[in-house]
Amino acid sequence: MIELIPAIDIIGGRCVRLTCGDYAQKTDYGEPLAMALMLERMGAHRLHIVDLDGAKSHHVVNHQVLRSITQNTRLVVDFGGGIKTDDDLQLAFDAGATMVTVGSVAVTQPQLFATWLGHYGADKMILGADVRGGRISINGWKEDSTEELLPFLQRYIDMGVRHVLCTEISKDGTLAGPATELYRQVMQAFPHIHLIASGGVSSVADIQQLQEAGVPAVVFGKAIYEGRIDLKELFNDEL
Repeated sequence: MIELIPAIDIIGGRCVRLTCGDYAQKTDYGEPLAMALMLERMGAHRLHIVDLDGAKSHHVVNHQVLRSITQNTRLVVDFGGGIKTDDDLQLAFDAGATMVTVGSVAVTQPQLFATWLGHYGADKMILGADVRGGRISINGWKEDSTEELLPFLQRYIDMGVRHVLCTEISKDGTLAGPATELYRQVMQAFPHIHLIASGGVSSVADIQQLQEAGVPAVVFGKAIYEGRIDLKELFNDEL
């Protein structure tokens, strides 16, 4: 069964969702710890947290929110957004993150990412691959790099990366359905990685479509907050 990973994005200490990464298109869904507790009650075991302030500011900002969630829930948390230095990485782990998602550094400072991968191990590091127009986007999706998705993934998989979070930015927060064909291509090229699909999930049918495409895991948030997916029912049912 596909792994179900609810998401919490944070701006100003609040749980929010953006549309296509646009900070001007923001919807507030309340206090992050309350949301995390609700997700846990619904049956979630894992949580994906994105520090959107951190992504924009080039350093981790909302580590206290991360700490409050890891100290008050039993959720396994992976955390991303603003991890640019050794100190940022250690701050995330010290605040209780089990895994971290790193994207921009893998583009701009590949040797640093390789060092982290070697030091912390592949089970602690998720390679973030945020895609717009076929190329990797960085720094809170404000800049597009020249890196193309498949060669980018190949380089780091060759270094030992096993976990990849891939977001199709044009789908994110739109509830318009996921970029299933993109994820199918990734799985065909790299069948042994633990790919986490992200962006556009609006229904249980979307999740089933990803599962049929061979995708091991999916991150989604807005569909839960907007009542389109009953997470409790989903965890109790076989897809």
